[in-house]
Amino acid sequence: MFPGAADDGEVTDAADAADRGVTNFVVVGAPLDATTTFQPGTRFGPDRIRSFAEPFDDYDHRTDQHFSDLGVVDRGDVRAWNDVEAYLEYLTSTLREAVWDDAVPLALGGEHTVSLAGVRAVEPEVVVCCDAHLDLYDAYDGERFSHAAVTRRILEDVDSVEAVILLGVRTGSEGEWDRAADDDVTVVPPEDVGDWTPDGRLEDREVYLSVDIDAADPGYAPGTGTKEPFGLEPRELRDVVRAVAPHAGGFDVVEVNDRDDGQAAALAAKLVREFVFSHADG
Repeated sequence: MFPGAADDGEVTDAADAADRGVTNFVVVGAPLDATTTFQPGTRFGPDRIRSFAEPFDDYDHRTDQHFSDLGVVDRGDVRAWNDVEAYLEYLTSTLREAVWDDAVPLALGGEHTVSLAGVRAVEPEVVVCCDAHLDLYDAYDGERFSHAAVTRRILEDVDSVEAVILLGVRTGSEGEWDRAADDDVTVVPPEDVGDWTPDGRLEDREVYLSVDIDAADPGYAPGTGTKEPFGLEPRELRDVVRAVAPHAGGFDVVEVNDRDDGQAAALAAKLVREFVFSHADG
């Protein structure tokens, strides 16, 4: 269970939390590890994120809130299997239940492919994504539902999505960069993320926020499958989450694996908490 969250057995659904007059969030683990490249291990991501959140204080001084007071429920993991398309459909239905209960789904990956389920559930107009990679392949190794094609699937398979904003991207194939030049994609390179703000672009629009932990420089978060140097500082990721969270109806943090001493998982867990505090405060 994510520290500070109520167990799903204690709070039967998000509506119960709503009766207490608090903002509601539903944590769902999505340990998919089917298309990861170079270094697998994202199946361990949700458990590691929960584990490395243990030492964090319940109280947030910046917003004067206690995490345990904000109606967060942890519904555990949706066990993954090898049929990625079928798994995403099942995960979408689980996350959509949270949306139908007027709660904000918080997905813990798992490979980045699971973000497609989160976007399908929330049906946003704008997706903001922190990532080292464009993930705009039409298919990777013949797989359309690959973590390297997730941004393309979000743009092409989710009718509600009008635009994707990619923050921290520093690599992609020639074909991906050609697709990124279209009007529905905005790419903000790492050196410009520190100065980036939504500037009203998210006002009165449905928004989804995704953080691929490899957006961070691997010196800060080595526990991820496809490390890409020259990335973001943790504080830059924090500031993006704080800026976007008040507008977002869904959030995920993905691509954490077990190949470090917890740096990536600790950063991911902290970003989950920053999202909750900022959304509840916004």
